[in-house]
Amino acid sequence: MPWILLTLAGLFEIGWAIGLKYTDGFTKPLPTALTAGSMVISIVLLGLAVKTLPIGTAYAIWTGIGTVGTVMLGIFLFAEPVTAIRMGCITLIVTGILGLKFAA
Repeated sequence: MPWILLTLAGLFEIGWAIGLKYTDGFTKPLPTALTAGSMVISIVLLGLAVKTLPIGTAYAIWTGIGTVGTVMLGIFLFAEPVTAIRMGCITLIVTGILGLKFAA
């Protein structure tokens, strides 16, 4: 169950990171409210997951999920560049996430 909570926390982290782009500097009320809600949910789920999981592992995986998801959505939603170096770095992050998951 803590791994599911951690995964959901990472997905909500992606939500708030992408949401920041839509808030237009926190001037748009609905995107701002959704972004703030995603932040709170993400932190609460992370807090529940670390009741059982090691904090270092959980935090690294949480940020890794957020990083990879945000980069991928940035590519699809905002036409951010896709380069071999970017994709190689994403592969390294995913490898690190999997390594931490199986080492925990």
